[in-house]
Amino acid sequence: MATPRSLALRLVLTGVVFLAVALASITVSLWVTWQLEGGAAAVNEAGRMRMMTYRMAFDVSQGRREALPLQIAAFERTLALLRDGDPSRPLFVPSSDDTRAGLARANEAWAVFNTLLTHDAQVDAAPAATLVSAIDNLVQAIEQRLAYWTSALRAFQLTMVALAVIGAMLLLYTSHITVLDPLRRLGAAIAALRGGHLSARVDAMPSAEFQELADGFNTMAERLEAQYATLEETVRLKTADLQAQRERLSALYEVSAFIATADTLDDMAKGFVQKVRRIARADGMALRWSDADNRRYLLLAHEGLPPTFAAEEQCLSAGDCHCGQAGRGSIAPASRVIPIRDAVDGHGRCQKAGFQTLLTIPVSLHHRIHGEIDLFYRTGPDSTDIDQSLIELLASHLAGGMEGLRSAAVEKEAAVSNERGLLAQELHDSIAQSLAFLKIQVQLLRGALGRRDQPGIDRSMGEIETGVLESYGDVRELLMHFRTRADTEDIEPALRTTLRKFQLQTGLTTEIDIQGHGVALPNDVQVQVLHIVQEALSNVRKHAGARQVSVQVQQAPHWRFTVADDGEGFNTQSRTGEDHVGLRIMAERAARIGARLEVRSTPGRGTAVILTVAPPACPQDTEIQDAAYSTAGG
Repeated sequence: MATPRSLALRLVLTGVVFLAVALASITVSLWVTWQLEGGAAAVNEAGRMRMMTYRMAFDVSQGRREALPLQIAAFERTLALLRDGDPSRPLFVPSSDDTRAGLARANEAWAVFNTLLTHDAQVDAAPAATLVSAIDNLVQAIEQRLAYWTSALRAFQLTMVALAVIGAMLLLYTSHITVLDPLRRLGAAIAALRGGHLSARVDAMPSAEFQELADGFNTMAERLEAQYATLEETVRLKTADLQAQRERLSALYEVSAFIATADTLDDMAKGFVQKVRRIARADGMALRWSDADNRRYLLLAHEGLPPTFAAEEQCLSAGDCHCGQAGRGSIAPASRVIPIRDAVDGHGRCQKAGFQTLLTIPVSLHHRIHGEIDLFYRTGPDSTDIDQSLIELLASHLAGGMEGLRSAAVEKEAAVSNERGLLAQELHDSIAQSLAFLKIQVQLLRGALGRRDQPGIDRSMGEIETGVLESYGDVRELLMHFRTRADTEDIEPALRTTLRKFQLQTGLTTEIDIQGHGVALPNDVQVQVLHIVQEALSNVRKHAGARQVSVQVQQAPHWRFTVADDGEGFNTQSRTGEDHVGLRIMAERAARIGARLEVRSTPGRGTAVILTVAPPACPQDTEIQDAAYSTAGG
């Protein structure tokens, strides 16, 4: 099939033709108009010549010859203008045989008349009439020629009107054939496609542009028809994929939530096996945990396995069968789908139990193998639909959960050990020293009894009684210390509780003043600060003899705690021995949290214990903050 001509080319050719016709018609009209204007100007000049002839004949008959030379010169200029034309304006005698003959006769008649005028002859009416008749003949010839051009112009204009009408009709017809009809056909095809008729197509078009549109429409319609034919299958596949993704997310959420709430390793293992077996649609599942060297794998939990099979699988050595495969170095073994055949493992237990496919998933964390998940199927590997990546992700969640349990257990053990250490230090620094003093007094009492030294016996008994009372007070104070806990956000409630208990035990007047607003201290720092304040209050009770105690807390720009009394005071350079036990305890606690302890005392004017705590780390710098708190807390 021949390639259709371009619509643009057709429009250009049509425009060129119409432009050429328009230019030609304008050119012809201008030329004819120029001829008419030139002939009309020539008629006017010929009329002037006739008037000039009558005037010269009249002046001669009246004997007035003075102006005759000027009139003759003007007549000759006008005659020359008719003969040669005027290039500055349309003035010329139309070219024809009659006009040329008329102009020649007018020249001849003027020559005769001019001769008579110049020889001073008596001019009668006959020569003038002859010249006027020649001029009239010339005017008549010009007017006939002008009438001809006028008729020709009118005929040409009528012809152009006819051509314009015919051209407009041809343009409309061509526009219909080349533009309107193709647009109508395209619109009909689009309407059919919109109505659901996907088989609608557009036939060949008369121009290359519309043919390109038709080809594009046909291609689009064919593609839509093909896609619609497979749309139902595509929707079904997409729906199945979305359902699978939803089930995957649901499984991840379910298992993750369970692992986060499990309290013990046994509960976590059993619950994980139940949920993962259901998610993986496995016929049996085993969760194995390995030792530090990955040489032995212990069956931690299982479900769906025959009792005999489970009993034989309680402990496996790495390499005995496909289960319990240790990684090489730091490289963890990959997940594997293993078809079970005759003698695939050492004893053929999987085959005897009726399993045909085994999926092994390593449980690893931080490039270290912690165990293995084994999924058993009674179908072949080709018919087993296993979302292996989902099981691997759940295995990583299990490893993280078990590591969390282990970390929590380690933290609890460290907390218990820390509390035991603090309790041992408290007993050593208070009650143990009192008991050592009582032991010495008992030895002195035994010696006094042997010597029958009644004053010594009474003195020792008094010291023993005093020591027992102090030990009793220390025990009660320790109980108060360990029952008072700091708040995780604000230390103020714990300080007020401590001060209230101190007032009830001693009967002293107490007050507390808290100023400013600062970043809350970490919990372990609050505990140490609270114990330092309690120890300072204990020293007030034991040694100060005070009537009033005040606690001042300044939170900004840094934490500062001041315990002041109005007691006896002491010389900080002279007191030794037992009196320094409480100060040493407070100094050690302050060193644990990186704080500065200062004791100011003047005999007779009371004592002030000042604890300045360094500002905590920025909240966003959590790693540095945790490390600092861990170091400060021992």
